[in-house]
Amino acid sequence: MTTTKPVHTFHIPVMGLAYTIDSPIRVAKYGISSVISIIDDDLIEKMNAFYSSKFNLPYQEITQKIHDYRAERITSYLNLVDKIVKEKFDNFKNELAESKLALENYIDMLPNKSEIKIGLQHLIDEGVAFKDNIKNFLENNLTAGEIDVNIMTKIDKDNFDKNEQLSSEFNDAHASLRGFANSTLTSSVVLSAGMNPRLYSYFENFDVFFPNSENKLKKKIILKVSDFRSAMIQGNFLAKKGLWVSEYRIESGLNCGGHAFATEGFLLGPILEEFKQKKEELVQSAHELMVKALSIKGKHVPEIPLELKITVQGGVGTAAEHDFLMEHYQVDSVGWGTPFLLVPEATSVDDDTRKLLAKAKEEDLYLSHISPLGIPFNTLRGTTNEKLKQKRIQENNAGSSCPKKFLALSKEYGAKGICSASKKFQDFKLEELEEKKDTLTAAMFENAKNKITEKSCLCVGLANASYLENDIKIKGQAQGVVICPGPNMAYFDQEVSLSKMVQHIYGNASVMNTANRPNMFVKELKMYIDYLQSEICGVSEEITKGQIKKWNSFKNNLIEGIGYYQSLFIPAAAVENDRIQSLLHFYKEELFGIKIPELV
Repeated sequence: MTTTKPVHTFHIPVMGLAYTIDSPIRVAKYGISSVISIIDDDLIEKMNAFYSSKFNLPYQEITQKIHDYRAERITSYLNLVDKIVKEKFDNFKNELAESKLALENYIDMLPNKSEIKIGLQHLIDEGVAFKDNIKNFLENNLTAGEIDVNIMTKIDKDNFDKNEQLSSEFNDAHASLRGFANSTLTSSVVLSAGMNPRLYSYFENFDVFFPNSENKLKKKIILKVSDFRSAMIQGNFLAKKGLWVSEYRIESGLNCGGHAFATEGFLLGPILEEFKQKKEELVQSAHELMVKALSIKGKHVPEIPLELKITVQGGVGTAAEHDFLMEHYQVDSVGWGTPFLLVPEATSVDDDTRKLLAKAKEEDLYLSHISPLGIPFNTLRGTTNEKLKQKRIQENNAGSSCPKKFLALSKEYGAKGICSASKKFQDFKLEELEEKKDTLTAAMFENAKNKITEKSCLCVGLANASYLENDIKIKGQAQGVVICPGPNMAYFDQEVSLSKMVQHIYGNASVMNTANRPNMFVKELKMYIDYLQSEICGVSEEITKGQIKKWNSFKNNLIEGIGYYQSLFIPAAAVENDRIQSLLHFYKEELFGIKIPELV
């Protein structure tokens, strides 16, 4: 099955709750695809009101008194975004046909080898019947960027009506999926954070995810994965239900923004190589299973496999890296996330936070434990959230009021769930710790206390930037802003226009400080070595046989990955390759120096 070729070879992945909440409204008219998080229905409702007012469109508030308010809020906002993007895209095409300057500026943003760029330049050079020719060309070749959505599969807590638990279809992620399925969008849902069998099974309730008689999908499934094995397992699970995964979005385990799902020492290069070599296996396996399932369901059965894309994201920062990923690994698109946090035309970030991002150095960006999910979380030092949290700790008032409860997933203190960043949860834990105080050293006590109080309210902190940028009143306890850039932010040090950033991606401009920036693969390798050392040093209890086995496997996988890179970056082929080889040798020696403990 073929589709219209995208205008661009990059996409903007989801970032936080708010940072890409309206990115399609900002960039889709240029053919740039982006992803909206649809977890926070409260933020979505406020953005619906904001944009309805901005574009003079009718708005009807959807309150929590409505039975299925969560799904309905999401559907309403996505429909609004769809309407606005279509109108802006039509107006943009008219502008390009009317204005030669606008057209030339747009051409500057296109990939150098783009057939659209070449075609438009040819029409300009001809200079005959400019307006009509351009208009026809644009209508036949230009497409708006995709308005994709993201659901973090772990954010799927049970919900209650007073004390009565609602059925699973009213769980957070389930309701989000329903909201997307019922919208007017023809786009994709990106599922991240691993497999959720109950949620995956819920897809079967919506015909829009099954191929129609023309072998087309109104709505598609994208899986964010960190290795080939995970892709095969999840893809086949969905295929057995007659559902097709249209894209595997490979993300670096550590060299990324937001939550970091570390692999078992598998590096991005070798992972991409495996996808490149085994893509057909992935396609055929899923196709055979899907055909059987669709036949049983009595639905239309495609004779040949549907389209399957492989994309990658995490740590890319130069045009050379972008081109290498596209050409060597034959990926369909490359995700550029973190750098776009410095582009006001593309993302929703308040001024103070954007300035903090621009000033950030390597030491300011770190893998934290602030997430209530218990998963390492890339973040930035000096945020307003960090300052407010520390102030409450010092005043013996640690924890958040927890107004949204999206991460109230712990059932330790009741069936309704509680978030580990909440004041209620931290009060319980601090009381329990106080009872053990006499059995602990002062250092052990402080360490345990810090582990309890370091959790941040991500539900509020990751949404506040959008409220601040758009002058929307923030109610409740002050939480400030949580921002989750990848380590790559250290090498971008200025606010950038959308045009300049896109030109940077395609090698026609430079907006970053490359003086001390390592290659993206080398940077990730170093992060994994540091991660292994931290894991070994951070063990406070008796080491088990399982841990030792895991660490040895992790180390061996890194050694194999280094060997792969040493073969990939041929010495003397380029000056950059010689620098990479030198660093690979250095890190290999460092890795050999890490001693895995042995059982006594």
